[in-house]
Amino acid sequence: MKKYKLDKKDYIVVFDKKLYRIISLINFGNIKKGEKGGFVEGFHNLSHSGNAWVHNNAQVYGKARVHGNAHIYGNAYVHGNARVYDNARVHDKARVHGKAHVHGNAYVSDNAHIYGDAQVYGNARVYGNAYVSDNAHIYGDAQVYGEACIYGEACVYGEAHVHGEARVHGYAYVHGNALVYGEAYVYGEAYVHDNAQVYGKARVYGYARVHGNAHIYGNPHE
Repeated sequence: MKKYKLDKKDYIVVFDKKLYRIISLINFGNIKKGEKGGFVEGFHNLSHSGNAWVHNNAQVYGKARVHGNAHIYGNAYVHGNARVYDNARVHDKARVHGKAHVHGNAYVSDNAHIYGDAQVYGNARVYGNAYVSDNAHIYGDAQVYGEACIYGEACVYGEAHVHGEARVHGYAYVHGNALVYGEAYVYGEAYVHDNAQVYGKARVYGYARVHGNAHIYGNPHE
């Protein structure tokens, strides 16, 4: 059974693609029959099963798919080959995208929240109870999970993993094959030219603090 229809009279054009506003056909979850949602390119973007929904003026297009109990709010974008599912939330002006021509398959799942102007892209994964917000970027093959929070202007990329209850924020960078976990904090201060970085095969964990313009490097050939 279809849970929504496309309003062919209410559409926007994004990169030469027509995106249609959705209208619910049945009651499900917290959505009432007849309720208007955001915009999708086609039925492939939003599953008819589960309670997943696209709200407000949010957009889902390309080969992107929202399913399970995931919700996309505000002016958020999900596109490319991205997947948002389970109980994940993407809202505000956040963007989750994977570039089809470079095999990008960004995934956001479990109870993860992506919001603010944050971006998750490439082959990045954000899952568990992780939060990514403000202007943070997660990309490449990076993974953020557990109770980890990435915010401010922070970037996690390469094959880096941030998990546990770790925090990466401010003007900080975690990349390469680095791991940040436990209750570690990595943070960089604004208006400095050389920001906090953890990279190579570095491991930062426990109650460690890396801040200012500190660089923590692990030899990738070890």
